[in-house]
Amino acid sequence: MTTHNPYAAFRIADFRYVLGALLLIGMTHKTQQVAVGWDIYERTGSAMALGWVGVAMFIPVLLLFLPAGQLADRYSRRSIMMVSFALATVASIGLSYASFSGASEAWIYAAVVANGAAQTLSRPARFAIVPSIVPPELVGNAVTWGTAVNQIAFIGGPMLAGLLISLSGGATVVYEVVLTLNLLGFLCVARIQHRKRADTSGSALNLEHLLAGLVHVWKTRIIFASILIDLVAVLFGGAIALLPIYAKDILEVGPTGLGWMNAAPGVGALICSIIMGHLPSPKHAGMTLIWSVFGFGIATMVFGISTNLWLSLGALFMVGALDNISVVIRLTMVQLYTPDSLRGRVSAVNSVFISSSNELGAFRAGAVAAMTGAVFAVVSGGIAILGLVAIGAKLFPELRNLKSLGQK
Repeated sequence: MTTHNPYAAFRIADFRYVLGALLLIGMTHKTQQVAVGWDIYERTGSAMALGWVGVAMFIPVLLLFLPAGQLADRYSRRSIMMVSFALATVASIGLSYASFSGASEAWIYAAVVANGAAQTLSRPARFAIVPSIVPPELVGNAVTWGTAVNQIAFIGGPMLAGLLISLSGGATVVYEVVLTLNLLGFLCVARIQHRKRADTSGSALNLEHLLAGLVHVWKTRIIFASILIDLVAVLFGGAIALLPIYAKDILEVGPTGLGWMNAAPGVGALICSIIMGHLPSPKHAGMTLIWSVFGFGIATMVFGISTNLWLSLGALFMVGALDNISVVIRLTMVQLYTPDSLRGRVSAVNSVFISSSNELGAFRAGAVAAMTGAVFAVVSGGIAILGLVAIGAKLFPELRNLKSLGQK
């Protein structure tokens, strides 16, 4: 019997550099997200304006996710990650200018679009690069630690943003810190030695090549089911987008409390990742994913009705922990059931469904909150998750019956 080594993937130098890049990507994304949300709500006092931030991030996702996956399968994933960090740096400069000069919100939305483009270009490359630098038996281990590093960033980013906003009284300093982190991320990716050569053998950049990832996901029902159920959870679980309203108007905890609330899901996910990293893969992976998403819906409802900061933090902690379980299982499925030649395009499809549902979920939450209030927007989303996950579990017996990852 082989002994489970929870740190096996760390022996590979390129994997360590990828983890560093993931840490910095997560830090810049979450730190900037908190700052933009606070900045926009301070300027406008509008829940709908927060929803439009989600739309601004969704536009580049919709336009670029297929080409991004195609590029990740055709060209160096390392180089694509470097380009995305450079574009994110430009977006940070735009946000710093808008905040420092008092320029209109249009500058902020434009910078959010640019940052969304950087994230969209980066996602397929950074997801697909991991299985190409670690052996197949370590993919699950690598995915687990990758999500753990993401959660460290998702904890530190919001806390850093809340602290800096509280100390400086605005978002300018936060944007400048994000600018610095983007530059560090560029340097970190430059240290990765793995350079995937361009795939020019029988893979012309035509429509069939572009859509191959979508076709693979559609035909591989175990991947399609896991993506669809996670999409439902993210689309209707848009509580994070409304945290500025909860911090300012419902819980009345200010920017520091906003930072803690943004960090709470990351704390839950990090602790869950560490536990999962020290355990072998679940024996009933399909049902584990389904129950984790169901619990995610319940935790979302608890947060929605809470008027106590500690209960709210506890609910957000569980939101992050339960979401992390489904994320690790889904990402491992995507990697194990996809050949390397398709991993960029399939990762692009996976990421667009989840990331776009994040942005559309933010818009849904903002629009419903503008019409009915933040509490109804969050609680109704949680109820929708419970119903739709139950339907999804019924429709996809392949997922229900999935045992250990990698076994159909």
